[in-house]
Amino acid sequence: MVEVFVTSIRNEMQAERILAALQTGFPALRVNIDLSDSAAGFPCGHSILRAEGATFQPENIRVAVNEAGFMCDVLEDKICK
Repeated sequence: MVEVFVTSIRNEMQAERILAALQTGFPALRVNIDLSDSAAGFPCGHSILRAEGATFQPENIRVAVNEAGFMCDVLEDKICK
């Protein structure tokens, strides 16, 4: 299972702190953060957090990142017409 989130994490120091917390709280997951679109304010400027594992509840990841002081929402699938 892979879930993608948009977050308000803006720099490498914040990303490292969140990654460490997520790896401690969810050791079975592979997690990474892409900061390439984080210059503007959330949600237009955002970072992408990807979590991958056998099974997990995306809500638990969202809550953990929110409790650390950052916005975090599941990236919704959009179909372009």
